[in-house]
Amino acid sequence: MKKIFLAFLTGILFLTALAANLFTSAHIVHADAAGVNAQNRAVVFFNEACADCGELVKNFYPGFFAKYGYEIDLRDYINDRQNRVILNDYNKNWDVPFELQSHIEAFVGDKLLIGGHVPTEIMQYLLEHQNEYGKILVYQDQMHAAPPDYKVWDFRGEIKTYKISEPIKTYLDWLKQSSGGLSFDGKKRGFFDFLWLITGSAFLDGLNPCAFAVLLFFIAFLFSIRKTRLAVWKMGLTYIFAIFLAYFLIGIGLAQAFVISGAPHLMAKIGSYLVIILGIIQILGVIFPQFPIKLRIPIDTKATLEKWMYRATLPAAFIGGFLVGLCTFPCSGGIYVAVIGLLGVSQTYASGLAWLTWYNFIFVTPLIILLIFAGNPRTVEHMQVLERAESKIIKLGLGAFMIALGLIILLFFT
Repeated sequence: MKKIFLAFLTGILFLTALAANLFTSAHIVHADAAGVNAQNRAVVFFNEACADCGELVKNFYPGFFAKYGYEIDLRDYINDRQNRVILNDYNKNWDVPFELQSHIEAFVGDKLLIGGHVPTEIMQYLLEHQNEYGKILVYQDQMHAAPPDYKVWDFRGEIKTYKISEPIKTYLDWLKQSSGGLSFDGKKRGFFDFLWLITGSAFLDGLNPCAFAVLLFFIAFLFSIRKTRLAVWKMGLTYIFAIFLAYFLIGIGLAQAFVISGAPHLMAKIGSYLVIILGIIQILGVIFPQFPIKLRIPIDTKATLEKWMYRATLPAAFIGGFLVGLCTFPCSGGIYVAVIGLLGVSQTYASGLAWLTWYNFIFVTPLIILLIFAGNPRTVEHMQVLERAESKIIKLGLGAFMIALGLIILLFFT
């Protein structure tokens, strides 16, 4: 039994290690490209063939950045393919949306990205007031004539557009106000803020009556056909791992959609409003049984799940668990969407992937606990009775938590 449980944990830890490796390798590439002391270096990617770009980068930038103690590193990404690869790595590691990638990109230290031909006054203010922001991108890609506006983004919130004459302080003041007056030290919320919120959300999300009912039914069926406890453990953990995998893959897809949208702050708000609406629907469905909208596994799907479970093989347990993971997402996925929206606002893709892995591990923890206690047929029978009796209370609690979670993210994290 210990070996089976260790194998289960190994599979989940492998995905966690993969996420951590992505995060680590991202920083290694960054360090290799920018040099050991990245904080005192301005790495500028430009097109050597562009006369206007060359004048800005070669004639103005060296003296300008030297005044602020930065050593400049010029990299022509047109004639040198390796620089093109490094530029792609920088954009990936900094999570720069495609629409904010400019023909000139100056990565100044580890906090500032200047894209294109940004007014000198804006660059000066940002270099002289670095305590007013954590990490920031300013973008103005037009070379000729008088540009009408510029864009600015803090890598977490909403991409803002201002008239070219508007000082950058306008954005920084808005940023401070929208964050509730928090200091911009690069960490809007600390590690433990995320740990408690994500762990608590994942555990409560995992108290899913749908997945509980199917697992208890499956275990009871295995005992009825005289499967050993070892076989029950094998199939139970296979079922749980399949749910973990299904939810993990759904999460990656949602995270990618948030990143591609280029407006993670907006997506986080949408996710928060969605989880509040789903929480209200959950509560209404319990209080008013005739309420037309139900958050549950579709009735037509139950027959398919039972067909796979009755086969009582490891592949069947895996397929059944995967289907349960997919089908229960509409039932409890509101919490998941809200948390992914929060990660899209506050984390890089690599660190967000690590948090996503942790979320899904905690998400299946209630099922693991249930499997541990389901050691004999009588216990399973009592659990099934308890699950049916208490399912309304669980659903009401989850609905209330969904509303609270949405409000917490809206008020404190976006």
